[in-house]
Amino acid sequence: MDTILVVGEDTEIRDVIHVYLRNEGYFVIEAANGLEALDLIKSISFELVILDIMMPQMDGINACIKIREISNTPIIMLSGEEEDIGNIVGLTPGVDDYMIKPFNPLELLARVKAHLQRQSLIGKEEFNSVIFIKDLVIDKSKHSVTLKENNISLTPLEFSILELLASHPGQVFSFDKIYESVWKDPIGYSDNTVMVHIRNLREKLEEFPRDPQYIKTIWGVGYKID
Repeated sequence: MDTILVVGEDTEIRDVIHVYLRNEGYFVIEAANGLEALDLIKSISFELVILDIMMPQMDGINACIKIREISNTPIIMLSGEEEDIGNIVGLTPGVDDYMIKPFNPLELLARVKAHLQRQSLIGKEEFNSVIFIKDLVIDKSKHSVTLKENNISLTPLEFSILELLASHPGQVFSFDKIYESVWKDPIGYSDNTVMVHIRNLREKLEEFPRDPQYIKTIWGVGYKID
């Protein structure tokens, strides 16, 4: 269940938003001002924040700036005046969307759903770009590798070989298949080309390269990662 934070001084507006969101199955928490919102965000994980601009103690603009220092949660800003839009865009780059009061609750609900769906897709893409194997973390989007939280420096070819094997756990890749997939060239080489890169990878990844825990040799066939 997605948890949404609704922030605003006007209890009637908060209650209306709360009812519509709750009826759609969302869990809603309310805050009366920016300070309350910040305290909640530090202790609770929210999928989305609906934030009014005009509030006592800390207004929506300053609250948004502070929220962005600790969270990437999507923020929909509510403004009572059309001219406030300039402030929203100019002073609060962390705002993902805005609506002018009075607003149609169904339109707000539609925007909430759209942002949550988009955030879900982004989260899946980010998760799918990272491979976890024991203490080894391979981030395909960042082209980075860490082992026991230590950065491992790999050449582009070494990274490509590791990514290929790690993306297909348990699958055995022959020397030929590795070469064709990584070098993007037809076969025309000796097995040593792949073997040398595998050996270099093991030297960087394995505590005991002669007894590898990650890149396993299937004798007479090729290599795999379980």
